[in-house]
Amino acid sequence: MFPRNLLSFMLGAVATGTALAISPTVASTARSVPLDLSPYYNNKAFGTYPGETSFDGLGQCYPAPNLTTPFYTSSQTGILYSFPGYTGLNKTDNVVCSSQTITVSNDSYFSASFLTSGDKELHTISENVTFTYTDNSTSLYELRTQDWFSFLTLYRGELIFPSRFTATGVDYNTSHIFERTAALIPGKILRSITLPNTTDASEGRLHIFSFSLWSGSSAEVQSVRPTQKWLEAGVQAVEVTVNNAGSECVSGSGLVFSLVGEGFNTTKTGSLKRLCPGDQKTVAIGVEGSTNGSANVSVIIDDGVRQRTAPVEGVEIGFIEWTTELDDLAKHETPDWFNDAKYGIFIHWGPYAVAGWGNSTPYESYAEWFWWYSTHHPQADPSDFYDYRLRTYGEDWAYDDTFPDFTASAFDPKEWVDLFADAGATYFVITSKHHDGFALFDTGETSNRSALHYGPRRDLLGELFDAAATYQPDLKRGAYFSLPEWYNPDFGPYGFDQFNSSSVPATNSWPGVLAKNPYTGVEEPYTGHVPVVDFLENLMLPQMETLAYEYDIDIMWCDIGGPNITAPFAARWWNETRAKDRQVAINSRCGLAQAADFDTPEYATFSSAQARKWESNRGMDPYSYGYNSATRAKEYMNASTLIYSLVDIVSKNGNFLLDIGPRADGSIVQAEADNLRDAGLWIKDHGEAIFGTNYWFVQSEIVGGPDVRFTQTDGAFYALFLERPVVEDGVVSIAAPVPILDGDEVSLVAIEGGEDLSWSVSGKGTEMMLQVEVHEGVLDKAEFCWVFKIKYA
Repeated sequence: MFPRNLLSFMLGAVATGTALAISPTVASTARSVPLDLSPYYNNKAFGTYPGETSFDGLGQCYPAPNLTTPFYTSSQTGILYSFPGYTGLNKTDNVVCSSQTITVSNDSYFSASFLTSGDKELHTISENVTFTYTDNSTSLYELRTQDWFSFLTLYRGELIFPSRFTATGVDYNTSHIFERTAALIPGKILRSITLPNTTDASEGRLHIFSFSLWSGSSAEVQSVRPTQKWLEAGVQAVEVTVNNAGSECVSGSGLVFSLVGEGFNTTKTGSLKRLCPGDQKTVAIGVEGSTNGSANVSVIIDDGVRQRTAPVEGVEIGFIEWTTELDDLAKHETPDWFNDAKYGIFIHWGPYAVAGWGNSTPYESYAEWFWWYSTHHPQADPSDFYDYRLRTYGEDWAYDDTFPDFTASAFDPKEWVDLFADAGATYFVITSKHHDGFALFDTGETSNRSALHYGPRRDLLGELFDAAATYQPDLKRGAYFSLPEWYNPDFGPYGFDQFNSSSVPATNSWPGVLAKNPYTGVEEPYTGHVPVVDFLENLMLPQMETLAYEYDIDIMWCDIGGPNITAPFAARWWNETRAKDRQVAINSRCGLAQAADFDTPEYATFSSAQARKWESNRGMDPYSYGYNSATRAKEYMNASTLIYSLVDIVSKNGNFLLDIGPRADGSIVQAEADNLRDAGLWIKDHGEAIFGTNYWFVQSEIVGGPDVRFTQTDGAFYALFLERPVVEDGVVSIAAPVPILDGDEVSLVAIEGGEDLSWSVSGKGTEMMLQVEVHEGVLDKAEFCWVFKIKYA
C-alpha cells in the first residue's frame, strides 16, 4: 500500500556539469518501506476510556485514533507508515526505546523517518539512534521529541489528538505525535537500527509508534504537496520534494518542474540546479485554477534536452475558503517571506520596566513577571521579588502605581526602527499586551488599561509601526499578545493553574481574580478595567482583530495559549489578507495547535535541523525579556554570541527572535544597541549565507571537528566557520560531503583577497574532504564567522 500524492520517477543523473538526461522508459523503484514494529512493542499508548492503559506511567494515554486502515501517510513528507493505532484491550501498540536493535532488509536506503513522542510533561527528550551498515560503519541521528501533551497547546505535532485520557477522566488539551526524518549515508547498505535507552520514567521515555525507510536508486520525487501559499497573487504554490538516492549529482542546467492537469495551469515553473547524493530539496511550482477536488495530475520534469512525464494520483489543487474547521486551519503554514527572514527583534516593554527587577545570574528570573513573582509564593522565590518589592516600595505599594512612571519620555520610534535595520534584522515583534493586561495600543471599548489612558498617554504601538512604514518599510511587523491576563476579574471563568499541583511551589497561574497585596492581603486595583460579558468574545477577539486590521500586523505572536478564540480570528484574518495579497503568520502559542504556523522554543536551539519551521526567542539579557536593572553592561549578549546563535539556528531551519528590554522612558540600554549594531555589520556583509537560505538535509554541522554550520541556496552552498579556520600546509579543510563539482568557484564571503580560491577534494561520501587554499592574512580580515561559498558552475 502506498500513500496518495506520492510520485516516484528515476532521473538517471550525471555529474559532468552538462544537462541532465532523463530516460523516459526507466521504471522507478522509489517507495516508502514501513517497518513492522509489532515484535518490539512494549507499551500501550491508546485507550478508549480513562484508566484503560498507562502510556506515561501515570495512568494517562492517548485517545484511540479513528483510522480506516492500519497505515498513515504524513501530511508534510508523504512518507507512508505502518500505524495500527488502537490494537485492542491489553494489546501493546508502540515501542519504548530500550536499546533494541531492529534488523532491516539489507538495501541502500535514502532516509529513515519516525513517528515519535516523549511521555513526560515539560520534558524534551533527545537521544541518538544508531544506524549500522553492512560494512560495520555507523551513523548517528539525534531523535528529538517534545512531550506528548501540552496543557497550553504550545506546539503542533504531525498527528494531533483533541484530548487525552487521564487516570480518572478526560483532559481536553491536545496531545501529539511528532515526525522526524534522518538522512542515511548514500551508497551504503543498511543492516540495522539501534534505539537509545530511555527507560527512566523520571527523566521521560522516548516512544516510537512507527518507522519507515525511503528506498530509491537515483534522483526521485518523494511527494507532491499543494499548499495554501502563493508565489504571486492568485498563483498557488505546490511543493515537490526531491531526493537524490543515487550516486551522482544533478548539476549543470539542472531540472525544471511543472504540473499539468484538468482545471489548472502551471504559470510559474520550479527549478533545481544542484542535488547531490544523500540530499533532499523542495521545489515550488506555481499554478492557477482548481481540480475541484482530488484528481490525477502529471509532473513534467525538463532537463533542457527532453521531458519526463510522471502521473500523480489524488492531488487537490486550488485555494480553500478558510473556515473554523480544524482540518482547514491545519493547512495554513509560514509564508516564504517568514522562512527567508531568519532574524527578528523582540521588544518587551511595559509598566514592568519601572520596577525593572529580575535579579542577577544565577538567580535571575523574567523581569516582566515582577507583579506575579512578587505576589505569589514568596517561600519559593530565589530571585527575591518578594523582599525586593517590600524594601524598595513598602508594603502599601501596588503594581498599578508604576503607571505614572511609565513615561516613554525618551521613546523615539524612528531611532528604534533604524536600530533594528542597523542590526540586520528583517522583522520585529513588540509586546502589544503582556500578562499584566496593560496594552500599548488602542484597545477601543474593551479596556482603558493602556498607554493611551495612563503613563505616556500615547499609542506607542501605532507610533512604532508608523515609523517602520515610513523609515524602514522592508521591516515586517509583529505583535506579541498575551491571551490571558493574570488578574483581570473577567478572566475568572477561564482561570487556570498551569500545573495544578501542590508539588510545584512556583506554579504559574492566570487566576482571573484581583491580585492581593502580599504583605497586607488588601486587593490591588485593576486600573482601567472595563467590565465585559465574556472575556474571549468581548475582549480577546476584538483586541486581536484590532491588531490585525487596524495595525496591519504581519505576525500574530500569541503567548500562553489556554482558553482562546483563535479559530474564528484566524479564519477571518487569513481570508481577508489573501484578498489583499498579504501572507501572514501565527505562532504556536495561540492555544490552537492546528493554527500554529511555527514553533517557538525559548532560550533553546537543537543539534540537528528540524523540518518543521521554528523560531527560537531569547533576550540579550542573560535571562530576562523585560528591562532588568540588575544586569550589568558586560552581561548582555555580545556580537560574537549573537552571530553564533543566529548562524546555528538558521542552519537548523530556525529563525532567531532576539529580545531587548527598553527602560520605562523608552531608552534602549546602550550595551544592547552597541552590540546589535556590531553584529549587524557582519550580518549585512554576509547576508547571502543567512537570508533566503535553506538548511542542508545531509547534516547541519560538523561533529567532532571545527565548529562549522552549513546553509544553501539553489545556486550556492555555504560552510560557516564559527571559529577561526585552522590553516595546515596552506589549506583549510572541510570534512563533509559538500556538493562541489568541477568548475565551481570557492570564495570567502565579504573578505578582500578571498575571491576565487583554489580547491581540491579527497575521499568520497563520509570520508570526503574539501581542501581550500587560504593565506592566514586573508583570514585576519574577518572576525566572528568565516564563510566559505561554493558557487555552482
